[in-house]
Amino acid sequence: MATPSNRPDAALTQGSTSALQDTASRPHAVPIPPGADHPRDDADAHMLSRLGYAQELLRAMGGFSSFAISFSIISILTGIMTTYAVALGGGGPAALGYGWPIVSVGTLIVAMAMGELASAFPTAGALYHWSALLGGPGWGWFTAMMNLAGQCAIVAAIDLGCAQAIAGTLRLPSSMSVPLLFVVLLSHGLINAFSVKLVAWLNSFSATVHIVGVIIIVGALLLWGRAQPVSFLGQTGFTLREDGNYTLGFLNALVLGMWTFTGYDASAHVSEETHDPARRAPWGIVSSVAVSAVAGYALIAGLTLAIVDLPATANDKEPPLYVLRHAFGETTGDLTMGLAVVAMWFCGLSSVTSASRMLFAFCRDGGLPGSATLRRVSPSHKTPLFAILASTLGPFLLVLLTLPFSDKVFLAVASLATTGLYLSYAMPIALGIHARATGKWRHRGPWNLGGLGIPMAACAVVWSLAVLVICCLPPNWNAAVMLASVVVVILALYFAFARTRFAGPQVSIVGIEASFDARGQS
Repeated sequence: MATPSNRPDAALTQGSTSALQDTASRPHAVPIPPGADHPRDDADAHMLSRLGYAQELLRAMGGFSSFAISFSIISILTGIMTTYAVALGGGGPAALGYGWPIVSVGTLIVAMAMGELASAFPTAGALYHWSALLGGPGWGWFTAMMNLAGQCAIVAAIDLGCAQAIAGTLRLPSSMSVPLLFVVLLSHGLINAFSVKLVAWLNSFSATVHIVGVIIIVGALLLWGRAQPVSFLGQTGFTLREDGNYTLGFLNALVLGMWTFTGYDASAHVSEETHDPARRAPWGIVSSVAVSAVAGYALIAGLTLAIVDLPATANDKEPPLYVLRHAFGETTGDLTMGLAVVAMWFCGLSSVTSASRMLFAFCRDGGLPGSATLRRVSPSHKTPLFAILASTLGPFLLVLLTLPFSDKVFLAVASLATTGLYLSYAMPIALGIHARATGKWRHRGPWNLGGLGIPMAACAVVWSLAVLVICCLPPNWNAAVMLASVVVVILALYFAFARTRFAGPQVSIVGIEASFDARGQS
């Protein structure tokens, strides 16, 4: 995308630092707050200032919190429970037994490539900031808008899935899902607005809930509910596709893993609230994917091996709940499903945190109309209140707007979340390959892949494009239409509004590299 010909006007960039200079001539572009609460806070604030930003948010997260927020958003209990029907109906047991490992490997490659970028440029803007530095403001703006679209959709899908699960478990009418969605979103917004430390604690507790929940569910299913041999996980040939095409059904089933493995960029989005983010953010990204891969496969195996009647289970409206009730009885099955509902609530809480930090960082550089308001940080709570409000109101409106057009609202918004996020993942990784090849980006962060960096990044881009294709295969035409519509709207807005107004980050990659050279760092 073309670089803007003009700097943004004062109204658009209000709230950003006034001067747009390189770090080579201005090594500490913004003031660093005195009185650090942690031994590394001064160093982290200095690093942030070299990237062009002041330390405004509260650094209250450690290494486990960085892992926990991405692990909570991946939320294997949420992803698997809400899309198990799609996978089982698409390709039967083999699509789960073989499909999950395939997606896990692809996702881990993307996570490692993303980790290198998070280590080199640890800011709340994350994906947007990386694309803008490595490719220019236009690429940064497009990446930010795609990521925000995906973030809005993922919050909507997660919290709608939570609301639907609550309604199903309590045997409430499906019409109660929207009021329950409002309550869930309201709780997430209020907690995010008033305490970063509480969010960090809840994220850590969420990781415990997920792990304990999986252990309880899987252990109980294997001890009392197992109905099939292990070889059942490799059974092929079963599909509920109307055309009977098993190959397409198997590929459709991969959406379970692809939808579940989203949001792990959250560790990068909270970099400005994490101690030593250049090391902890990438480890949070990679470790959350690795742990989720192992725990998720255990959950899939436990559910699938407890299936007594495959056609009856696959045709049920909620196969996981059907399996649990059949294995443990109605009451115990509902209680077990309750663990998954709690995990879904935690997943939504973390998703709002991630989305609001992305919005705050983008508006800090004047990326949207109303940026001056959206980037405001509460003096008392050190949280971006208006960005949090937008990150809860937007998903609610998306669900309301989608309801009249689709009887499968959850799948529609989940597909947009997956495709939108993976497109925003692929762009900075691809731009990073070009920047390395041309010598534009030379200094890596402390967490890096060495000589494997470019090959791993290339594989990550290929996998991300594969995710886009698979998520849009028939009968999921709605996903393709929604993604294409979002891309067209974003491009139209860019050329009509942002091209000549948006200047991007306060510093350039040239200035950052010169700053490293001047200090003899590598």
